[in-house]
This record gives sequence, C-alpha cells and structure tokens, in this order.
Amino acid sequence: MNNIDLINKLYKPYKITKKGKVSIIETTEGKFVIKEKNKNIKELFEYLKSRNFYNFPNLVDYSRSNIDIYEYKEDYDYPSKQKINDLIDVVSKLHNNTSYNKEVTEDKFKEIYDNIKSNLDYNEFIYNNIVNDIEKERFLSPSHYLFIRNSSKIFNEIKFAKEKLNNWYDKVKEKKEYRVSIVHNNLRLNHYIKEDDTLISWDKSSVDTPILDIYNLYKNESNNIDLEEAINKYIKDNNLSEEERELLFILLCIPKEINLSNNEYENVVKIEEMIEYTKGVEKLIRPYYIKDEIKE
Repeated sequence: MNNIDLINKLYKPYKITKKGKVSIIETTEGKFVIKEKNKNIKELFEYLKSRNFYNFPNLVDYSRSNIDIYEYKEDYDYPSKQKINDLIDVVSKLHNNTSYNKEVTEDKFKEIYDNIKSNLDYNEFIYNNIVNDIEKERFLSPSHYLFIRNSSKIFNEIKFAKEKLNNWYDKVKEKKEYRVSIVHNNLRLNHYIKEDDTLISWDKSSVDTPILDIYNLYKNESNNIDLEEAINKYIKDNNLSEEERELLFILLCIPKEINLSNNEYENVVKIEEMIEYTKGVEKLIRPYYIKDEIKE
C-alpha cells in the first residue's frame, strides 16, 4: 500500500495538497501534515520535552514504518524582521536548554581546522580560475565586469578567514571539551510558525555546536532579509565564548560557491547576491573585531 492509499484509508481526506516534500490533508477531524519518515522524530521530541523545550509540532501518529503524521499549524504573515527575531528567541531556548560540554578526541579541532582550510583553499582556487579566464577576454560581459570589479572583496575575505582560522586553532587545539546542543540544522524563516512558536522540519537535526544553526540560517536567509540585528541578538542572549563567536564568523566568511551559466541575466543576479552576502558579513563582524582591537 502506497502512502496516498494509506492516508485515504486512515483519514478519508476530502482534500490533499502537495507542498514540497510534505502532503497536507484536510479531513472532517482537522488538518494534518504527512512526511516521509527518515529518523526517529518521536525519540527526539521526547528528549526535547525532558529539557523543557516544547516548540515543535504535535506528532499525531508515529507508528507507521514510512511516514509520520503531524497536526497542521496555520501560519500567517507578519513583518519578516519581527519573525526572524522571534525565531532567534526559540533557537536560543533550544540551544540553552539542551547544551552540555562534550569531551573531544585530541584530533577533533584539527579535523574542523582542516575541513575549513580545505574549503577556503578550494574557493580561492575556483575564484582565481574565474579571474584568470575573465582577464583573457577582450570585451567583458556585464557579469564578468561586475565580478572583476568586486573580486578583491572576495579574496580579502578569504585571506581574513584564513588568518582568523589559524588564531582560532591556536586557542582551541589543547582543549579537551566543547559545547554542543541539539541543533535544528535546517533553519529557515518558513520553518518557524508563529502559532505556539513552533519549529518544523526537524529531519536534519543533530547534536553539534550550536553556532551551526546560526551559520545555516545566515546562509539560507541573508539574501532575503537583513540578519545583522538577529545575529547580534543571538550572540548576546547566548553568551557565546570568544572561540565560538570566532568560529561562527570564520564560517560566515567562506564565500558562497558560484556556478555561472550561459544565461547572462542569471549570472549577474548570482554575482550581485554573492557581493551583497560578502558585504553583509563584513558589516556584521567588523564591530566585534574593532572592539577586540580596542581591548588589546
């Protein structure tokens, strides 16, 4: 029996709406969300309850082998700036309620260092190749001109990130533990519903450094909304350590990978988004380093 047949048998819905990877069914008993099961969400939610965190959807039926069924929560439109701040409050609560210090192997921080360094080196290589190819052209397209004109910002950000990465590693390489928490790992504005301050889409959740959620949120939403105020609020409310804050900023400095195509309009849009992302990161982190320099 496939999922649709099972849903029809269980709920006899009078309307089924497909939305991304989920199905929303409307029945005489109410509205429900059907999602394919890919992890033990019930176990996760029980743990969150034990940590006094209840900002997740009601799991109506988890007994099926291939699907989970949730109570549908109605969302409504209100200003994105307020919504992102409300989301940050819920995420802060998640991290604070579930955080603990975890012992690490002696090569844990070296592994993090190597992964980020490799990522930065790769991006530097890709962007250098793009510059080299463009410099061979006699007449530049609008997108190539835009890229060359702003390429120094990208390379400066990579250089800055490498310097800070070395500084960070010097501070943490002797540490025996670090702070972890439950991380949602898929934070987007549309994964927060104002009703009961609910976070949805927990399929990618894990135990990791809490800054991973903020990094992903910034990557996912920075082109849609100014996140500077929200990120500053998170840093203040969660009392991030210097090492946590620095690692977050290093991750944010990793340039977005850009894949240019034969569509000139799309290329211009992609490059403009990349430039705005770089400017936004610089604007966000600069005040913190100015403060650190004044302290020194």
